[in-house]
Amino acid sequence: MTPSVLISGAGVAGSTAAYWLARNGFRVTVVERSRGQRSSGNPVDVRGPALPVVRDMGVLPALRERATHPDGMRVLDARGRTIARLPMQTEEGALEIPRADLATTLFEAARDRAEFRFDDSVTALRTDAAGVDVTFDRGAPERFDLVIGADGLHSAVRRIAFGDETELVRHLGVWVATLPLGEPVDDQRHTLLYNEPGRLASIHPSRGDALAAFIFRGPARPGLDHRDADEHRRIVTEAYAGAGWRVPELLAKLPGADLYFDSVSQVHLPTWTQGRVTLVGDAASCVSLFGDGSSLALAGAHILASALAASGGDLALGLRRYEAEHRVRTDAKVRGAGRAAALVVPKTRLGLAARNIGARAMALC
Repeated sequence: MTPSVLISGAGVAGSTAAYWLARNGFRVTVVERSRGQRSSGNPVDVRGPALPVVRDMGVLPALRERATHPDGMRVLDARGRTIARLPMQTEEGALEIPRADLATTLFEAARDRAEFRFDDSVTALRTDAAGVDVTFDRGAPERFDLVIGADGLHSAVRRIAFGDETELVRHLGVWVATLPLGEPVDDQRHTLLYNEPGRLASIHPSRGDALAAFIFRGPARPGLDHRDADEHRRIVTEAYAGAGWRVPELLAKLPGADLYFDSVSQVHLPTWTQGRVTLVGDAASCVSLFGDGSSLALAGAHILASALAASGGDLALGLRRYEAEHRVRTDAKVRGAGRAAALVVPKTRLGLAARNIGARAMALC
């Protein structure tokens, strides 16, 4: 009998897992809370172990068509003058692409192989030795051989099967918000970076429709609804009150914007699997803004599908092999996230001055 798999989440990890599991003979259903693919999100890199995955999916040409092409970054002062120019440091073949475009391309590759159900979500799971009974918010209950949570940092599957987010997700003291500006910028070659202590504002040229980003330090906000866009806009506006450069102009774009907003966080789990329920992507090991999250999600989804396909029907064996192989990559990235945050958003004027001196030195190398 063909094994049945439910994947919660149609983003980067979910669509990739759906493609490879279906290609390897599994019957795959994907359920996604949103009514369709998101249109916002920061640019992400596809590199390292992710490159052979997208190449073998046949989507690399489509990703290159949707890729952004900045040559580097310009660090600015409050008057918009360039402090330092930093080249883009990428490996051969790597590309940068808006996260929403990456997710859409992967969905387009998987949608003819798997069943996708939008505007629905998992609300309850009851597991036994042979499978999982799943209750949905809208659809009728169903039974699957395996459930995969690929539903991001705020994973419903992880909450139901592993525990409350407050116990498993560690806020790193940084928040990020991005929004499309709806217009091109004069400098199409560089990402513009402006810092004040504890906060960064940037403009990315994207593919002609520029993207603004706000990255700032702040405490955890227990109970914050990660779908409350009005509250997110209020938080960003308050965090950047009185900021210089073009920040007031960027803040004026917030009302009505398709805003992406979230905590920079890490997920800490002793295991990614509970019986017939497992996690992949940010739901399992979010390394968030500073840790190649999209590339790791692509690689992890492929490893998961390959390990299950090679298990000879022993799903538990396949899940153990998946975690043993992929944790080596994710654990290394998790350890470096704090250092990356210190470079991107220095806390103090002294730290910012030291970072800028380092940026100038790098520019001269």
